[in-house]
Amino acid sequence: MNSHELIESFGEFARSKNIDRPTMMSILDDVFRTMIRKKYDQDENFDVIINPDNGDLEIWRNREIVDDNSEDIWDHDKITLTDAQKIEPDFEVGESVAEGVKLEDFGRRAVLMARQTLIQRVKDLERDNLYQKYKDQVGEIVTGEVYQVWSREALIMDKDDNELVMPKGEQIPKDRFRKGDTVRAVVHRVEVINGTPKIILSRAAPAFLERLFELEVPEIYDGLIVIKNVVREPGERAKVAVESYDERIDPVGACVGMKGSRIHPVVRELENENIDIINYTDNLELYIARALSPAKVGSMKINQESGRVSVFMKPDQVSLAIGRGGANIKLASRLVGMEIDVFREAIDYEEDISLDEFQDEIEPWVLAELKKIGLDTGRAVLAVKKDDIVRRTELEEEMVDDVYRIIRQEFADDEDLDDSSLDAAKKRVANDAAPEAKNDEKGEEAAVTHASEAETTPEHTPLEAEMTEQPKAATEDAGASSPAEPAQ
Repeated sequence: MNSHELIESFGEFARSKNIDRPTMMSILDDVFRTMIRKKYDQDENFDVIINPDNGDLEIWRNREIVDDNSEDIWDHDKITLTDAQKIEPDFEVGESVAEGVKLEDFGRRAVLMARQTLIQRVKDLERDNLYQKYKDQVGEIVTGEVYQVWSREALIMDKDDNELVMPKGEQIPKDRFRKGDTVRAVVHRVEVINGTPKIILSRAAPAFLERLFELEVPEIYDGLIVIKNVVREPGERAKVAVESYDERIDPVGACVGMKGSRIHPVVRELENENIDIINYTDNLELYIARALSPAKVGSMKINQESGRVSVFMKPDQVSLAIGRGGANIKLASRLVGMEIDVFREAIDYEEDISLDEFQDEIEPWVLAELKKIGLDTGRAVLAVKKDDIVRRTELEEEMVDDVYRIIRQEFADDEDLDDSSLDAAKKRVANDAAPEAKNDEKGEEAAVTHASEAETTPEHTPLEAEMTEQPKAATEDAGASSPAEPAQ
């Protein structure tokens, strides 16, 4: 392979990889100077001239002519008069000689190594560029085409045919990709494995929802509205706290849009994920109350040292606060950064016994399962059918039978355990479970909660004066209402 073929083939390869001309020239110069140093031990007195457009390569060795008996004849930049006159008979001592060096002078093996080095340098540069490109885009949305789907991950190709990976855990559970599908995701992180960058995409990260809102809500993109926090159960529910720097702008209404025109595209992209838009406030009590939307809070006790909040509300609001599988209360806790415990407010039902009184007879994890679905008293448990408890908890039928037996035994000598008292308990539990029936009727269109305000309950300790406002229904702006979520 001569110099012309080498330069021309490398130029075509570099251009196919979108390597700019200055970078290509730098790589060529560096590779050829490396060849020179291997053959001559140094390259200080060599000139390398490259023209990648027409494939020209010139290497010149510059030396000063000295007398044959001079002590400097061994210097790398010196040449004896005799050797110089072999190049040009008219040369004299003191003149400079520029001797051309052909690529073939380095040997066939050196030329092949140079070719491989050039290709490797371009590949290394391509990897570095890919890493830096996506490192700068972490947290930003990219679009690609599904190339291959495996059980653990999906392979996505971007417009430059770079390989991007979306692990199963970073996909929305309802995502069903097919080869050729166009997909949007956020760049979650960039890793380097064995020198090769690996770009990880995510549709489950909170940043994906945040970027979608930036695309749909101009006020967020312009900085007039700020997203303070985002928490998600991908594909199920999300809570977004927003704040406006312009008091003339309602941040919740702006995010929802006229008849849901802004939020519905986000919901569809997230596979009908329910989204609660929360109006952020520095008032912690009000912020917690809004975070528990759509449930209405009566009162609360905040322990800053332990990071826990005890929230009290009417019995018919408990299931709403807990949500399906505990999703609502988990998201609310993550949103405000505190652990939230929900309790029923004191009511004048017949004498009842808290489930905590059964700790010596019923295992704690069983009690926790019952409390998770809003059953925190003995009568409340007896008022629910066994099948319902089994369906809504992780308890087996035999375990539920044991719970019934223990609670009934406790009430065996209690004259209040009659039909009227159980009817009252059943009515209370039915009110808690009513949202589940409503939720089962939910269609494919996801609901949106417009939770800008929270209501207080007058017969109990009120929250701050600001909390007396009723929560606005999503139907006012989005034309959709958040389904009431039963405890699971």
